[in-house]
Amino acid sequence: MAGPSRSGFLRPGDASPSFAQTTAEFSLESDLDLDDDDAKSDFSLREAGSDGGEAFEMKRMRQQHQGPVRSQGVQDDEEDEEDSDGWIRPGSASVSASGSGSGPAPERHGSVSSVASFQLYTPDEEQAVVRKFDRRLVLFMALLYMLSFLDRSNIGNARVAGMEEDLQTDPPWQGWYQWALTSFYITYILFEWMSLLWKLIPAHIYVCLVVLSWGVVASLQAIAVSYPMLIALRAILGIGEAAFTGVPFYLSFFYKREELAFRTAIFVSAAPLASSFAASLAWLVVKLGSAGPIAPWRLLFLVEGFPSVLVSLLAWRIVPDAPETASYLTPRERKVARLRLRREKAHGRRSSSSSASSPSSSSSSSSKPTARGSLKAREILQTLRDPLAWLTAGMLFLANMAYASLPVFLPTILSEMGHSRLAAQALSAPPYLVAFASVLATAAFSDRRRSRAYPIALHALASAAGYAVLALAKPLDLPPAVRYAAVYPAAAGFFSVVVLVIAWSVNNQPSDTRQGAGFALLQVVGQCGPLVGTRLYPDRDAPFYAPGMLACACAMLAVAFLALALRVYLGRLNVRLDRAHADGGDTSHHENEGGEEEVGLVKSNPRRRTLAESFRYIL
Repeated sequence: MAGPSRSGFLRPGDASPSFAQTTAEFSLESDLDLDDDDAKSDFSLREAGSDGGEAFEMKRMRQQHQGPVRSQGVQDDEEDEEDSDGWIRPGSASVSASGSGSGPAPERHGSVSSVASFQLYTPDEEQAVVRKFDRRLVLFMALLYMLSFLDRSNIGNARVAGMEEDLQTDPPWQGWYQWALTSFYITYILFEWMSLLWKLIPAHIYVCLVVLSWGVVASLQAIAVSYPMLIALRAILGIGEAAFTGVPFYLSFFYKREELAFRTAIFVSAAPLASSFAASLAWLVVKLGSAGPIAPWRLLFLVEGFPSVLVSLLAWRIVPDAPETASYLTPRERKVARLRLRREKAHGRRSSSSSASSPSSSSSSSSKPTARGSLKAREILQTLRDPLAWLTAGMLFLANMAYASLPVFLPTILSEMGHSRLAAQALSAPPYLVAFASVLATAAFSDRRRSRAYPIALHALASAAGYAVLALAKPLDLPPAVRYAAVYPAAAGFFSVVVLVIAWSVNNQPSDTRQGAGFALLQVVGQCGPLVGTRLYPDRDAPFYAPGMLACACAMLAVAFLALALRVYLGRLNVRLDRAHADGGDTSHHENEGGEEEVGLVKSNPRRRTLAESFRYIL
């Protein structure tokens, strides 16, 4: 096996596990913030083994890089100059020939051949951490969202299974069902501000209580004796599920920007999977429960609601509060999970009071990102003035008109096409399975290409085309098979749009507070879409529901236009940031076209600028 060169640096292509591990162990233990106990650190490095000399050399290089600021006991306000993958940039530090930190010495600047010597963790280690989060965290949160979406959307299957006849008043009123849908979204919107609580309350406690609450309420729908009682239960259900909508914001505590869309897709794609599963389960429950003592629709609410109660108990043990608290990671992996996000979280996770503490203590505390912290009122107000936040919220509003309406009305639409109740339940499943696969493929492509606008626009246009076919079915005299086929691009389109819009919104806010505020605004405005969507298919428009289909087609066309317009807007902002970086200017008080200060992107402090200058909006 090739070893280090005489200079102490590894040659290109060298692989020295012991050295890499020694270097990483030192760097991870100290978090790259050297305290005053240099003798202890030096002794540990010298005792590290045969490759300890290289790690000791790196530590000395770090001391010279920090210069007199550290020796004077002054705490730097920002992280040192590693990039997001934990590399020290070539030329950012020098090494003395003797390994001593005192006195002038010949400088050996970092080079391409030396960069690999100072990697804090290997790509394999990082991928191992990401895979564990994917398997343990993302999939579990997707399961919870699947149960959430199941509990909110199964009312459409319950209506076809006989709920309408049992709960209808005398004299009957056709508006009861629309109000049962609307009541959920009224409270769902009013309590979207609870997305910010993901930053304030330990996640394992928060998730456990939220899932338990909606599971109990969803199960209680089975004992409703009238529409007013069902409406009240649906309103309470909306509160519990609104508290859970901040999951994409929560996932940003664990993943880099270019990793977030696919993980959000795994989470959100549980919705079409839940719709498919709900349709199949509804068919089975209706078939088996038709001869039982309990009405099939009541049994449906009970069977699909109670599992949330059981799963909520698992959340207490499975859901971590932050990357460094995940119980299924080794101590080494917890440090890698934290360090890999040092640059991602440079703005949002630092203590505002760090400069007031001692150098050693504040160095340790400020460099450890956690999911909990304070919210900054100034940044919340800046988000409310941000055109990006409002444009993405408007896109989600339009997409949600279709996203929230089709799952609860599709069984009814299929029944109106001439299918039996059982056939309508069964035929509801395949479009959502196609949507599930489409969402995952689109999100993976979007992350790989670091592109959001074009995939959103393409899927929005496909969805609009599907709705246009459904809207023109009557004048064109289209057969039921063609109308059913048009459901596939419509469903796959709006599910993919919702996923990418959510990821786009979180990606393009530079701090945790702004991410949380932007996500809350996105949900408050976006979830007003279902208030419109749930009223698009009144019984008087059966069996073609042309006005509702046309409204959804226009909404998805508008989404495509807004996505392209937002891409142009963000492209202009990136050009200005590039120009400011090239000129070495300070844009900390620079106003953009929308009147928003570019605060937090490029600071006047030169040490802060090294972290901030790499932020660019994802297009």
